[in-house]
Amino acid sequence: MKKDICDRTFTFSIRIVKLCQFLDDKPGVARTLAQQLLRSGTSIGANVEEAQAAQSKADFIGKMMIALKES
Repeated sequence: MKKDICDRTFTFSIRIVKLCQFLDDKPGVARTLAQQLLRSGTSIGANVEEAQAAQSKADFIGKMMIALKES
């Protein structure tokens, strides 16, 4: 059964958070990369959620394109 895009991006965000928690325990560059990865990896789901509340079909498409460009 195919998962809904919202479910898939939520699951992806959870995996990103867990990876960042792991990387945060490492010294140096890994910690810096984890901070950027957390911001960019979770924003995809946020943009998909925002697209779900679009006011028109064109607005929905525009917001989904933003989410797709980030992935």
